[in-house]
Amino acid sequence: MKLKKLLTGLALICPSLAMSQVTQMVFISDVHYGITRKNFRGATHVNAQLVNQALIKQLNILPLLTLPADHGVGSGKKIAAVDYLIETGDIANRMEPPYQTAAISWQQFWSDYGHRLTLVDGEHQLVKLLLVPGNHDISNAIGSSKLMQPKTDPTALVQLYNRMMKPAQPKTNESYNYVTDKINYSVNVHGVHMLFITVWPDSVERIWMQKDLQKVPETTPVIIFCHDPPIADPKHFTNPLPPYEMTAENKFENIIPEHYKEGSNAFKDEEATAIEQRGWVTFLKAHPNIRAYFHGHSNYNEFYVYHGPDHDVALNTFRVDSPMKGKYSATDETKLSFQLLTLDASTLQLTVRECLWNTNPESPAAPTIFGASETIDLKVK
Repeated sequence: MKLKKLLTGLALICPSLAMSQVTQMVFISDVHYGITRKNFRGATHVNAQLVNQALIKQLNILPLLTLPADHGVGSGKKIAAVDYLIETGDIANRMEPPYQTAAISWQQFWSDYGHRLTLVDGEHQLVKLLLVPGNHDISNAIGSSKLMQPKTDPTALVQLYNRMMKPAQPKTNESYNYVTDKINYSVNVHGVHMLFITVWPDSVERIWMQKDLQKVPETTPVIIFCHDPPIADPKHFTNPLPPYEMTAENKFENIIPEHYKEGSNAFKDEEATAIEQRGWVTFLKAHPNIRAYFHGHSNYNEFYVYHGPDHDVALNTFRVDSPMKGKYSATDETKLSFQLLTLDASTLQLTVRECLWNTNPESPAAPTIFGASETIDLKVK
């Protein structure tokens, strides 16, 4: 309570970011409750809950920090307030023995992110969570060709659905249907429209996206948040051959409803999704107000431009690290990071900053250090 009062008081005395049209969002992904890190702060085989709790401690002191003098949005000013925390999936690790059930993973996740976060927004309200599922969350719900114990546990996906979609009649593990109950929603932030979708913008997701964007002026910038990168992951698509089953031989996970079209040998190339991407690129061209894309899945900090398989689009894209399965941070814990998004609605400038939260493992109280940053113009050309 003392920390929460301190942060609220800080927002009151440092209103420049907290009370203006500047919105700040923490972006994380792939927290993977249920597995362990090989090494973390001098210990070995550290449970995901302990690692995430350490991350949350760093998040809670963000308002005390000053943004770097990098000429980005809010440069040199106190953070003071954080409006949203965004997590793009793999909350629960796939239940391959000896990993725990999705129900236990969700309970741990919500105990941590639902109750330990003390971040407040510019109106001194507790930070809002914006969540979407990842492939592990969905595999736990629908099953997998990999051995899982139990074979299915939809708890994490059901809880995500109920909390993000807020149905009049909450779903239960028995009534939830992944085919019809997708976690797709949008949030407007000071004239910027943010889309939160299930895994990847395939042909099925684009039906919902099209309906949603019909209500949005063409001059309104749109940002997409989802689990997979713009190139997608071939094995996440649905097996195109009847009876469309998932097997250890075909490697399909049937997570993305669209049937895969590349051929039987495509899995030799992780980027073999050119046909699927072309449908997505056509959608991008029809909606030039889609200005940025954020994702996890294959995790490390990266700011890049997605050009499509034919190099005929340019979409600002941001990949975020994982506290548990980062490509580089899994073996070098000093590279552990999350991203802080600072949006100025008056200028439509967005600055994304890498936040290195464990650069001194021997001193857990050491504050987060800012790394790379990039500012993009969200204005629709």
